[in-house]
Amino acid sequence: MTISPAARERLRFLARVVSKEIGHLQHTDGRLFRQRFSADAAAQLAHDPDLAERVDAFVTRFGRLQDTIGDMLLPALLQGCGLPAASLRIPLDRDRLFRRNVTTNSGRK
Repeated sequence: MTISPAARERLRFLARVVSKEIGHLQHTDGRLFRQRFSADAAAQLAHDPDLAERVDAFVTRFGRLQDTIGDMLLPALLQGCGLPAASLRIPLDRDRLFRRNVTTNSGRK
């Protein structure tokens, strides 16, 4: 199978973006989890603006990385391989249904 030059360049670009996002997340991870993050630390978020900012940065960067991979990189990769982007959505939807059914039915015997 041959990937078009435009698709190849798009994948390279997205790989660079994801790589940079991973680096930013790792930096924030190192700052946030330098010490163990516990329930007590979470309870102090309202009183510790620096810790709250690090938590916010971590959550934001994690979400951005997840969105970039799921919304851009994986669909571009599938398209480059000649597969429809919808083929990614189906397993994710099945996983959500499975988790919902497990959670709903976990109390039943």
